[in-house]
Amino acid sequence: MKIGFVQFEPLFGDVDGNLKKAGDLIMESDADLLVLPELFNTGYVFTSKEEAVSLAEEVPRGRTTRGLCEVAKEKGVFIVAGLAEKDGDRIYNSSVLVSPDGYVGRYRKTHLFFEEKLWFDPGDEGFQVYDIGICTVGIMICFDWFFPESMRVLSLMGADLICHPSNLVMPFCQESMKTRCLENHVFAVTANRTGTEARGDKSLFFTGMSQITGPDGTILYRAGEDSQEVGTVETDPKVARDKNVNRYNNLVTDRRPGFYGHLVGKNRKE
Repeated sequence: MKIGFVQFEPLFGDVDGNLKKAGDLIMESDADLLVLPELFNTGYVFTSKEEAVSLAEEVPRGRTTRGLCEVAKEKGVFIVAGLAEKDGDRIYNSSVLVSPDGYVGRYRKTHLFFEEKLWFDPGDEGFQVYDIGICTVGIMICFDWFFPESMRVLSLMGADLICHPSNLVMPFCQESMKTRCLENHVFAVTANRTGTEARGDKSLFFTGMSQITGPDGTILYRAGEDSQEVGTVETDPKVARDKNVNRYNNLVTDRRPGFYGHLVGKNRKE
């Protein structure tokens, strides 16, 4: 199975242009599954709630999800991509998974970062995994990586591969993903964007360096800081299903959840 990412610099508010650029890059690849950045179709630096609402779309009926489905069908590829989702009065920082046969599912970001809390509602459906035949895919978005529980839950749910659409502005994630993959023995594709987005008095620089990480913590591929590129790696998803560390230790069966009560607020003195 060939997995990979699409790294580029979206133009804020140019949904059709960003969708076309991503589609053109996807068409150049021979990957089985590709991950696009967080909010790839809209850009990231919103200036008001109203602006976020105006750029958000319904899933799966919105033009971005429908456009991705068309590309996936034409190219015969699975795609995970980040977008702003509208659901009634609520707006979510979401990712969709589409296949050559159409829309598969979505994930709504659990851990909102910085001013995202002004524009988006926190995810309300929990983490999701999808069996796509060639592997089982889990999805998280950007700042979710900061919470080890995110990848742990996805791993325990059976994910072989973590798809990680991102708009990274801090310098820690790429190196930290080595540990996240090692401690869960999974593959991960972190798809970051590039460039500086300046709007009004706000400006953010995105770190690029999209990355494919292996179950042993090895960086299988890392993009440049400012390059537009599609990075791919040939992988065997079955490797991620062996959770043995050695003949005596297993990452799943050696867990002792009875002592982890504080993670869910138990065993805590009020």
